[in-house]
Amino acid sequence: MDELKRGRVYGADHEDPDPGPRQGHVYRELVAGPLDGLLLDVTGWSAAQPAAGAALRTEIGAFGPGGRATYGPRAGDARRWDWSGDVR
Repeated sequence: MDELKRGRVYGADHEDPDPGPRQGHVYRELVAGPLDGLLLDVTGWSAAQPAAGAALRTEIGAFGPGGRATYGPRAGDARRWDWSGDVR
C-alpha cells in the first residue's frame, strides 16, 4: 500500500521490489491516458526537453504494442504532465 502512495516510475521493472521514486531524482507526474499516475524520471534532461513533453512507449494505448502516449507540461503546473493522445 505504501508503494502506491509513493507512485511507480515509468519504465520500472515489474519485478522491482521498489518501483517508486529514487532520492536525488526529478520526476513529473503523468496525468490521464494510459500511463495515468506514473512518474516520469526527467533527471539530467536539459531545460528545453521537459518543455517539449514526450512520446512514451506503452502497450496499453490506442495502438497497442509499439504505440506511444504523448504527454506535455500542464500550464501553470509543470510538475504534472497531461496526456494529449496516442500515436503510432
